Amino acid sequence: MATGLIALLDDVAAIAKLAAASLDDVAAQTAKAGAKAAGVVIDDAAVTPRYVVGLSPARELPIIGRIALGSLKNKLVFLLPAGLLLSYFAPFVITPLLMLGGVYLCYEGAEKLYEALFPHAAHEHEHDQSPQAADAVSLENQKVSGAIRTDFILSAEIMALTLANVSTSNFYTQAAVLAAVGILITLAVYGVVGLIVKADDAGLLLAKSSVAPVRAFGRGLVAGMPVFLKILAAVGTAAMLWVGGSILVHGLAQLGYHAPEHLIHDIAVNASALMGFAHGVVEWLATSATQAVIAIVVGAITILFLSFVVTPLRRQVGGAPH
Repeated sequence: MATGLIALLDDVAAIAKLAAASLDDVAAQTAKAGAKAAGVVIDDAAVTPRYVVGLSPARELPIIGRIALGSLKNKLVFLLPAGLLLSYFAPFVITPLLMLGGVYLCYEGAEKLYEALFPHAAHEHEHDQSPQAADAVSLENQKVSGAIRTDFILSAEIMALTLANVSTSNFYTQAAVLAAVGILITLAVYGVVGLIVKADDAGLLLAKSSVAPVRAFGRGLVAGMPVFLKILAAVGTAAMLWVGGSILVHGLAQLGYHAPEHLIHDIAVNASALMGFAHGVVEWLATSATQAVIAIVVGAITILFLSFVVTPLRRQVGGAPH
């Protein structure tokens, strides 16, 4: 009896050690995969604040919360099981799907650029694609839906990068790492976004302080946040173009068409040689800029296709007035 109990305890201890080793492996793989996806995470954080611009300050955090919940749903309910199933049954489908997402990001980024350069024409195009909301509630729902759609593409890229990093692990480790990365990245991104959009409110509170340096800092925060948000919106647009272009270029390479990737590499190397210093930084900047240019071209073609093909067809089918 005692011998049997000791054997049972030994088995339990062995299982506990195995579980601990598995947890350590999941933690290590999560950290490694999260680092690989860091670039897309930064893009996600830069893109999101623009969705609360122009809305009531009282609704900013609730809107961020709604987007964060949508992001978690994207990652855990849709992308995690879909990624595992596709990687097991149809891995050849993942790259084309990601490239479709890349086209959407190119379109979003090019549309924002179009809006900055030609606001009147861009407004007409945007109205054709998504009519303006009639009230504040509809506007909020429209903003949240747009943010969650964009988040879906960025989340898909994050999950794909994570899955590629743990492709040799077993099914359970892959699922655990994908879930951990999805939850941690969502909390990090939307926590930072929440701090950014409420920084001006914090500045107002600090501006009422009786301590002069604190009061001056608060006033500076209030005065500087509108400028910072404009800069962040520009960064978000650039990020969508960069990520969209990079998804397309890497996708083409995975499908066997390496010419764009080789061309971009040659441009980056030549730019680095021309500058003669900070080679790594110059190559990265040249690569990102070239990918963004490709994204602008793809986005512009998409805008033209939607404007002159999809919209007229939709009007004919739906009987909408011209």
